[in-house]
Amino acid sequence: MAQTLVEQILQAHLVEGELVPGTEIGLRIDHTLTQDATGTLAYLEFEAMGVPRVQTEVAVSYVDHNLMQADFRNADDHRFLRTVAARYGLYFSPPGNGICHQVHLERFSAPGKTLIGSDSHTPTAGGAGMLAFGAGGLDVALAMAGQPFYLPMPRVLGVRLLGRLPDWVSAKDVILALLGRLTVRGGRGYILEYFGPGVKTLSVPERAAIANMGAELGATSSIFPSDDQTRAFLRLQGREADWRPLKAQGAPGYQRVEEVNLSALEPLVAQPSSPDNVVPVREAEGIPVDQVLIGSCANSSFRDLMVVARALQGKKVHPRVSLEINPGSRQVLENLILAGGLVPLLEAGARLMPPGCWGCIGIGQAPATDAVSVRTFTRNFPGRSGTKGDQVFLVSPETAAATAIYGEITDPRRLGAAPRIPPPRYFVVDGKHLVPPLPPEEAARVEVLRGPNIVPFPELAPLPDTWRGEVWLVTGDNVSTDDILPAGSKILPLRSNLPAISEFAFTRLDPEFPRRVKGRGEGAIVGGDNYGQGSSREHAALAPRYLGVRVKLVRSFARIHLANLINFGILPLTFEDPADYACLHEGQELELPEVKARLLAGEESLPLRVNGREIRVKAELTPRQRKILALGGALNLARGK
Repeated sequence: MAQTLVEQILQAHLVEGELVPGTEIGLRIDHTLTQDATGTLAYLEFEAMGVPRVQTEVAVSYVDHNLMQADFRNADDHRFLRTVAARYGLYFSPPGNGICHQVHLERFSAPGKTLIGSDSHTPTAGGAGMLAFGAGGLDVALAMAGQPFYLPMPRVLGVRLLGRLPDWVSAKDVILALLGRLTVRGGRGYILEYFGPGVKTLSVPERAAIANMGAELGATSSIFPSDDQTRAFLRLQGREADWRPLKAQGAPGYQRVEEVNLSALEPLVAQPSSPDNVVPVREAEGIPVDQVLIGSCANSSFRDLMVVARALQGKKVHPRVSLEINPGSRQVLENLILAGGLVPLLEAGARLMPPGCWGCIGIGQAPATDAVSVRTFTRNFPGRSGTKGDQVFLVSPETAAATAIYGEITDPRRLGAAPRIPPPRYFVVDGKHLVPPLPPEEAARVEVLRGPNIVPFPELAPLPDTWRGEVWLVTGDNVSTDDILPAGSKILPLRSNLPAISEFAFTRLDPEFPRRVKGRGEGAIVGGDNYGQGSSREHAALAPRYLGVRVKLVRSFARIHLANLINFGILPLTFEDPADYACLHEGQELELPEVKARLLAGEESLPLRVNGREIRVKAELTPRQRKILALGGALNLARGK
């Protein structure tokens, strides 16, 4: 029987629904992961369910985002995460051990398994043949409690790879090429499945870099087959027993196919301020640069950092440039040192950071005013770097190294002969800093330690029979979760304190938003296409709900944000006639008559009264989602179960 690789894994994990594109399915989840920016809230939600121990095969709490301990709050949260892991049966990865996606790839990835993580770049594990999904923290908490993970059955977009990457071109250029072709909306509703003769030329870290940034396409996930490259990677990690071969069977029925000739690619760059604003590096050459950052969950592997080290060997970073390196894991750093890669970086003038995300999430490494920052990171949304009006370019490690040397955006082919980084024959495996789960009888005696900044999860009221409110804000297309609730060193320490973090909701779009809506009952946000792209952070749904946002009416939603809105009882609606978007303005009075009964009756077309006149809006929801919204949120449903 012909089957895509995606269909094989979904079928093996299906517990509810049928594999019909667009219908809702429920999946059994094998692994879960959280990171510290989203994990504290996820574990508060898990505790609220009253489940004594996690139910998945593997559950890991990583600390990798908010590593700066400027005061007690981050340190308290890290202690909370450590004791929660001990109490409920999770692995714990402490600060400095590495980025969740890199460490999970090294220590836990297993072909054919399912994984959800409270981070949008969780599909990184697809580089090792896992079917991995980014999700909101509440979805992860529900999976840890033994509940299925629900999502619309995606279509499968086959990406046929041909040829072999030329010198100075790498995996980052592959995904940038797809972003330039498909845009940040092009993967919505799809899982990308890579196949073809070019696949075997890519190592697992290269595949992981491509799968990672499928999130920027809006894709549900990305996956590569499990083959000899996968086996070699797991052997280096001391985990060959986890390998199994996996590939599409017969002539699979991809709903769509894109073809990429690796041999024809050249170095690419995503210009400010979107990952799909892609041009060849040669077209951007000569732009003066003040900062070069190398790392993030996409490009911080041993292979990536060794390429940079060899390119910089015997050279100096341009005097104007601040070059900073963020290794992906302690293991990457140890192997970089043993392979002789660290000294060339330091001698060239690079600054080394502890393994972690750092500037990618706006924790330090903010560029100067009007400075150009070139990064191997995943996103360059406006202001995400921590500097207003930033000019962030996304590139490969090769282009970043050349740019650091010349002090301007530079095609790496200008450096001459490309360095050869052969696959290592031996790898130092470092898992000793992962704290394993305690036995149940020992775990039951652990006290979970909570600092004063950790506030209990709020009660969420059910949907009223008829909803009335005002339009509080009208936004445009491609609004990101950074626009809805920013990250950064000022805001992320508040991630366990909903009243405090809600003070920053929508402040990038309207600095006065929290102040002007507080105490005004409930309201609505109106938006354009691809509303809620980017991070999986559920705070971008929960903080607006805390302030009274109960309805979001847009042209279209990004997948994870849509799921988060439903989880927290915010009614997600779309325009039946997209032209009605232009008729809505801030301050208009809205009414959804008998909305709860209409939802529970399964109505998809709802009347919306706007200052007395009526338009039609769509509620394209499953019966399960309708019940969640009526109850006021998924946690209310879980408590009922």
